[in-house]
Amino acid sequence: MPNIKVVPTSDYDAVVATVQKYVDGLRIGNAGDVARAFHEDAVMYGFTNGQLLGGTIQNLYTFVDENGDAPEIATRLDVIGITPTTAVVRVDMESDAIGADYTDFHTLLKQDGEWKVIAKVYHQYDN
Repeated sequence: MPNIKVVPTSDYDAVVATVQKYVDGLRIGNAGDVARAFHEDAVMYGFTNGQLLGGTIQNLYTFVDENGDAPEIATRLDVIGITPTTAVVRVDMESDAIGADYTDFHTLLKQDGEWKVIAKVYHQYDN
């Protein structure tokens, strides 16, 4: 059995850099910057203030447009799984634009050499 490393360290770095675009966009409150991390057909599901928010990723962009910047946002990004074409990143987040804390799970897909988030599921904690 061959002993071959199939996922280079550079892919881990590229995955984290992709999700960092999301975080940076949230920090400055710019939906266009947030969108740089996501595939155009991405979806998201989770509960915001007890209400299910799900469907197209446009829901996230609307949230950013409506709530503005999050200059105090703090995050930790952990790659919890990666293959040559897929990855899952856990985003531990504190103090978003509405002062809420979250755990996100972003599923990424590598297509034509570029990583994009294809799905986001999240949990909002009570403050």
